[in-house]
Amino acid sequence: MAKIANIDLGDFPLLLAPMEDVSDPPFRAVCKAGGADLMYTEFISSEGLIRDAAKSVQKLDIFEYERPIGIQLFGSDIETMRVCSEISTRANPDLIDINYGCPVKQVACRGAGAALLQDIPKMVKMTEAAVKATHLPVTVKTRLGWDDSTKNIQDVAERLQDIGIQALTVHGRTRVQMYKGDADWTLIGRVKENPRIRIPIFGNGDIDSPEKALAYRNRFGVDGIMIGRASIGYPWIFNEIKHFMKTGQHLPPPTVAERVRVCQQHLDFSIRWKGPVTGIFEMRRHYATYFKGLDNFKPFRMRFVEASSYEQLVEILEEVTETYSLVEA
Repeated sequence: MAKIANIDLGDFPLLLAPMEDVSDPPFRAVCKAGGADLMYTEFISSEGLIRDAAKSVQKLDIFEYERPIGIQLFGSDIETMRVCSEISTRANPDLIDINYGCPVKQVACRGAGAALLQDIPKMVKMTEAAVKATHLPVTVKTRLGWDDSTKNIQDVAERLQDIGIQALTVHGRTRVQMYKGDADWTLIGRVKENPRIRIPIFGNGDIDSPEKALAYRNRFGVDGIMIGRASIGYPWIFNEIKHFMKTGQHLPPPTVAERVRVCQQHLDFSIRWKGPVTGIFEMRRHYATYFKGLDNFKPFRMRFVEASSYEQLVEILEEVTETYSLVEA
C-alpha cells in the first residue's frame, strides 16, 4: 500500500507525469478517466508565480474530480520557492511537488529543474524551505544525476528524506541524456532497496506497455510508476496496465469510435477551460497522437490543423469514425 503522508494511493499507483504544454486540466481529465491514480499540474515557474504571470497563475487551476493532485513547482531561488509554496498551498492541492528533473535549456540554464543536480546543498535548502512553508506533503521529482560521473541519486534521496519530503520520483536518466537512450532503472532500484529509505519511491522513464510496467515493478521493487509520454493520445494505458497486473490479460485496445469519443471529450474540455480560440489551437498537438497507427491518416491530420471552428472539428471526427469503423468491421 503506497501512501504519501495520509494520501492513500492503493497497492501500486500509476502517476501521470507533469508535462509542460500537455498535462493541463483537459488532458488530466481524460487520464483520470483512463485510470491515473495521482496527477500533477504542468510545472509552474516559481518566478512567474511571484510576478503573477497569467500563464503561471492559470496552471494553479485544479478540480475536485482530479484528486489526489499535486502542484509542481520549479525555480532557482530559495526564498521565491518558499513564497510560492505558500501561494500554491492556498490553491488547495493535495501535495506540492518540486521539479529537479526538467532537462530543457530554458529551465536548466536558468539554474532551475535539473540544474540543481549540480548543487545538492542548494537543492536540500530549497526543499527544506518549501517543506517548512506548507502543511501539505512535499514530494520531489528528479533524475539520476547531472551526468554519468555524478549519479548521486542515492545520497540525494537520503538527504531529501531527512529534511521532510514524503515521496520521491526518479527519472532513470541524467540531465545530459535528456530523453535519449534507455532509462536506467538500476539505480532507482538501489534507492528503493536502501534500508534507510522509508518514503515511497516511484520510477519514471520508458514505461510504454503493460508488460514493461509489470516487469519493472517486479525487478526494481518501486512503490509505483510515473508515466509521461506514453499517455499522450493514449490515456487508456493506465487501466491497461492495471488490468494486466491483476489478471495477466490484455484489455482490448480502444476502437476508433472510442478514440474519437475521448478525443472529443478532450476537445470539449479544452474549449471550456481556455475559450474557443486557444482551446482549438492548443488541441492541434493531440489529434495525431489519438489516431496514431491508422493508415492514411495524414489528410485528416491536415484538416484537423486547418479547422478553425468546433463544428468543423466535430464533422472531421465523425468522418474519422465512419471511415475507419468500416475498416475495423
